[in-house]
Amino acid sequence: MGHDNYQGALQQPTGSGYNAASTTTDVIKGIDLTGKIAIVTGGNTGIGLETTKTLAAAGATVIVAARDIEKAKRNLLGIDNIEVEALDVIDPTSIDAFAAKFLASGRPLHLLINNAGIMWVPLRRDSRGFESQLATNYLGTFHLTARLFPALKKANGARVVNVSSLGHHIAPFDFDDPNFLHREYETLQAYGQSKTATNLFSLELDSRVQKFGIRAYSLHPGSIGGTELGREAPLELFQKMGFCDADGNIFPEVAASLKTIPQGAATTVWCATSPLLESIGGVYCEDVEVAELLDDSATAGASNGVRLYSLDKSNAARLWEASEEMTGVSFKID
Repeated sequence: MGHDNYQGALQQPTGSGYNAASTTTDVIKGIDLTGKIAIVTGGNTGIGLETTKTLAAAGATVIVAARDIEKAKRNLLGIDNIEVEALDVIDPTSIDAFAAKFLASGRPLHLLINNAGIMWVPLRRDSRGFESQLATNYLGTFHLTARLFPALKKANGARVVNVSSLGHHIAPFDFDDPNFLHREYETLQAYGQSKTATNLFSLELDSRVQKFGIRAYSLHPGSIGGTELGREAPLELFQKMGFCDADGNIFPEVAASLKTIPQGAATTVWCATSPLLESIGGVYCEDVEVAELLDDSATAGASNGVRLYSLDKSNAARLWEASEEMTGVSFKID
């Protein structure tokens, strides 16, 4: 068996013993992170906050990177081993400033949790003209990881965990028009391609950096109740997705299927800490396990699994080059 997950070569269950109902408390049991340093983007709300709490309780020093510093400090009040720093992942200047400050500290970085993201928003563009879901969910991740790479190498054993989504099923990456300059904007397509990009990046990153003892993962946290992620999505979109009726009432079967926040963050924590993944990287995980591989003919609307197009070797290499060009960031490994 090879060491790369191109075409899903490593996309096989590990026998973790966990499932969709497992929580962060279950996953972190017996794990000691004393002396480890973690960065969690968006680590002050939703599953990011739960991830932060869990890693800190296990002994890690956690730097929470947040857009709203005051809100972050309120949400993190009373939690030990926490530092709060300003970061807006859609703003290249903010990314550079955050990374430069961390690198100047001289500390290694053992865990980089790229958790911050947006979902199903109206068409917006960043200062460079890039579509906002792509810029926030993927290009910011690429840029930040590139800037922090020296600290990841210094750790002599690090993991990069990129929060993706089942939403990657919606769309492959559109190399011809990723920013909807020549096609009609559709928020689900934009979200989907941003998450496909996350999978492809995790795949390629793992291949390029594992020689330095760094492994990378992407994951679907599940459909989760009680987060802020879908706050801008119109009611019509939730109806289109089959989540609620005409009056906005969530269907009982949908409500019953939603994960709690501790269940939703469990896969992130597992990817960051599980001994089972010490020799495996580049994989897409869900429900605290390596996900099933689906070929591209699999039925639309599948409720789990990873699409083969988001683990494609040529697409991964092509995306890396496109990302360097779009961001202006040269991500040199050697």
